[in-house]
Amino acid sequence: MRLTRRLVSRLLPAAAATLLALSAGVAGAQQKTQVLVYTALETDQLKAYQEAFNKVEPNIELKWVRDSTGVITAKLLAEKANPQADVVMGVAASSLAVLDKQGMLEPYAPLNLDAIMSKYRDKKNPPAWWGMDVWGATVCFNTVEAQKKGIPKPETWKDLTKPAYKGQIVMPNPASSGTGFFDVTAWLTLWGDDGGKGGGWKYMDALHENIAQYTHSGSKPCNMASSGEYVVGISFEYRANSNKAKGAPIDLVFPKEGLGWDLEAFAIHKGTKKLDAAKKLANWAASKDAMILYGKNFAITAQPGVAPPLANVPKDYESRLVKMDFSWAAENRERILAEWTKRYNAKSEKR
Repeated sequence: MRLTRRLVSRLLPAAAATLLALSAGVAGAQQKTQVLVYTALETDQLKAYQEAFNKVEPNIELKWVRDSTGVITAKLLAEKANPQADVVMGVAASSLAVLDKQGMLEPYAPLNLDAIMSKYRDKKNPPAWWGMDVWGATVCFNTVEAQKKGIPKPETWKDLTKPAYKGQIVMPNPASSGTGFFDVTAWLTLWGDDGGKGGGWKYMDALHENIAQYTHSGSKPCNMASSGEYVVGISFEYRANSNKAKGAPIDLVFPKEGLGWDLEAFAIHKGTKKLDAAKKLANWAASKDAMILYGKNFAITAQPGVAPPLANVPKDYESRLVKMDFSWAAENRERILAEWTKRYNAKSEKR
């Protein structure tokens, strides 16, 4: 009995120390702040961004809700009265401008904001949103299938309205895809809107005759062209460059009239209960280190001089971008999408 008491008295301090260590470990785990991030970033980009952020901020866990731009935008608007997201990251600036008009964003000037070009951020001070990188229109053209079918390589948007391309073009639906939306707004900018009667709509009427399908993803048209399902996929440069680098038999075409584009952009959702953690994510996402990561995927980052040249993207890519007005796009988004849906939605893929 005496031996047992001695043993217990010796063991108790060790057990207490072990319990304290376990408690500290649990407390450490519990101290991790979970930040809910709504995003339209490509799935194959998320891991690298998350790992780089967690090297800087290991005690913040990012939980992603990912979908196409239009779907994420609609979800955020539907949740306006009961917001769920803490942060919106990698969603089109044209969509964030819509949310800003609804009073849904928390203005914040992240560290390194001064390095971000003024044309790639909200004009207010502090800004409601700011850009990470530019993603822009690119046509994926399957050279093998085109040769089999005797289809010429296009050089312009208007080339795609020629009879040779009938049933051989896929493009994203602008209601669900940010890529599709910037295509439509670019064509309206180039050739006119005029409340549904302008040259941009006449162009889309002609293009529609050759469209096989409108997809709900900006990447999918390039993937379909890369696999040979269709000859032409209207997509964006990251997916086009990535697919070609993996060996897809495609050429990247940058139509001469000008390229639609948008910004993958960042904003803090107003009312978040994780504001400090959200600001830390904002500071990292605006940093030069983050911009270097974006530059591995996109030819243009919001901080200039960071992105190395991409193998299949022309050096003058930025000068080919159409002049985009994000405020105008935000103000006219619902009307443009309603008109587009009425005219063309019959060829959209089923969800």
